[in-house]
Amino acid sequence: MIRVGVIGAGAMGKNHIRIYSEMPGVELAGISDIDKDLVEGLAQEYNAKAFTDYNELLKMDLDAISIVVPTKMHRKVAIECIEAGANVLVEKPIADSVENAQAIIDAAEENGKLVMVGHIERFNPAVIKLKEIIESGLLGKIVSISTTRVGPYNPRIRDVGVILDIGVHDIDIISCLYGKEVNQVYAVAGADIHSFEDHATIHMRFDHEFSGLVEVNWLTPHKVRKLTALGVEGVAYLDYIDQTVELHDSGWVRKAKIEQKEPLRNELEYFVDCVKEGRKPKPSGEDGMHALKVSLAAIQSYEEEKLTQIQQD
Repeated sequence: MIRVGVIGAGAMGKNHIRIYSEMPGVELAGISDIDKDLVEGLAQEYNAKAFTDYNELLKMDLDAISIVVPTKMHRKVAIECIEAGANVLVEKPIADSVENAQAIIDAAEENGKLVMVGHIERFNPAVIKLKEIIESGLLGKIVSISTTRVGPYNPRIRDVGVILDIGVHDIDIISCLYGKEVNQVYAVAGADIHSFEDHATIHMRFDHEFSGLVEVNWLTPHKVRKLTALGVEGVAYLDYIDQTVELHDSGWVRKAKIEQKEPLRNELEYFVDCVKEGRKPKPSGEDGMHALKVSLAAIQSYEEEKLTQIQQD
């Protein structure tokens, strides 16, 4: 039995709590949130212990903890969880700075614990299928991947702009599909009605000949989550929401057979399996730090109006 806890019971944290409570071989031991009424209600509903101070939760000898708190708190909370003996899943982005991301990774290595970053779209069945298709060679060499992730502003997001909030999803996914890291990034962005940037177009270069393009905003009234992968022998159109992949080549238009499933459930089941087996998860802390580096470089690019190089490890 894997004993787990969740720190942060907001909109996303509630989903972590719900799924853990339903998983065989997992005991949802405790939940922590600063909202006393909220956490006590959830603890009663899911038969777990409630804490308003997560340090009390850390005394429960947990195997794994989901950290679903504001980004600026990730370093402090993650390191304290790791030092208390827990493996951690940190919601994306891994941290608010590269330095803080590295501190989390170093703490895990020093304490022999696992760090996974909650880049949930890697566990979308459509993305899993598209990666299989790309690796099979069905589309030939992939030369360009573009994404559109637009829709209304979520008022719960207050500490970051649209690039770190939702753009980081597609930065990670494009890197994952290519199996490569970003070399250069150029971004155009602005803040029309928010204090942080609320729209951005991010152009990324991989190995000097592969292209990634990310379009994000909090302005469009209609929610769109789509990806296009262009290969020399075909093109794939993916819809994150509908969990579909449609392939077009010289002879056919066809849809991939995909068994739909909640991406977060896939993610948490995978995380628990990694904890059971002591296996390093993907996306790892290093994967999360790369997505963060590119996101921060994109912000720097639009602020300074210039191409930004990404430092490779």
